[in-house]
Amino acid sequence: MKRAELPLSKLSVAQKLDLMETLWADLTQDEKKLKSPAWHETVLKDREEAFAAGKVTVSEWEQAKKRIKKKVS
Repeated sequence: MKRAELPLSKLSVAQKLDLMETLWADLTQDEKKLKSPAWHETVLKDREEAFAAGKVTVSEWEQAKKRIKKKVS
């Protein structure tokens, strides 16, 4: 497969984030084809334990995206 060349250095951070969201939406259309690496389970368990212990907080995804976009634009 030939690698796609994109002018990433010419894109703004907001454009790069939008591109990542578009790619992720496309990749996850058929979740059976997308396999997580084994280390993901360890990370998820660690994060669940930290959340249960009150060491971390969570945000709604839409709120988190707004916060991220505000920080990078």
